Amino acid sequence: MPGVLNYSWRDYGVRVGIWRLMEVMERHGIRGTAALNADVVRHYPRILEAGKALGWEWMGHGTNNSTMINAQSEEEERHLVTTVLDTITEATGTRPRGWLSPGLSETHRTLDLLAEAGVGYVANWVNDEQPYPMHVRNGSMLSLPYSAEINDYAAFIERGQTGEDFARTIRDQFDGLYEDGAVTGRVMAIALHPFLIGHPHRMRAFDSALAHITARQEVWLATGSEIADWYVQHRQAR
Repeated sequence: MPGVLNYSWRDYGVRVGIWRLMEVMERHGIRGTAALNADVVRHYPRILEAGKALGWEWMGHGTNNSTMINAQSEEEERHLVTTVLDTITEATGTRPRGWLSPGLSETHRTLDLLAEAGVGYVANWVNDEQPYPMHVRNGSMLSLPYSAEINDYAAFIERGQTGEDFARTIRDQFDGLYEDGAVTGRVMAIALHPFLIGHPHRMRAFDSALAHITARQEVWLATGSEIADWYVQHRQAR
């Protein structure tokens, strides 16, 4: 039987939530770095058109969120990676430079295959607040900070937070990193799912959190590739 409740709960994100999120982020001058499933590319071209107009960046995010990267053979995994990247490239005109696996899943060879396919940074590793280089067979790979903490799924589904609770967490995280930034730069990732954050009762609080962030000086509202390029340039200059 069809799972109407679960399907329609998530369908809210592409029908309503993403548009509200885009509007609020544009108001504060923030461009998204969107983790994009290949299936989304095929079924929701209007979202890509809107994101391109706003200057968003697209990361590869697997075929869909139900297919983890953990049970494929090497050739199957290579095919998955290249198919996702090719699908996004064809639809957006730009080949993704970053990757976030569904469920942050990897095999021992995933980073090698991503580097082989031309991906330059991965967001699966949530163990730092700064980029760092990773070992791959050929080429290079950066880990860029992502967050399992400042993440609306963890906040709303796992911790039962309200929109204002989540906004307060964002502000507290930002204030701490801003203080650290007086000595050395920090990256703050805010991980969002439109079917969760996109509801009005949460978006109003999130809007206020973005206002708090953008009101401070010396804050760089950057995409993933911009952060990666800055890191590589300044690390090589040392």
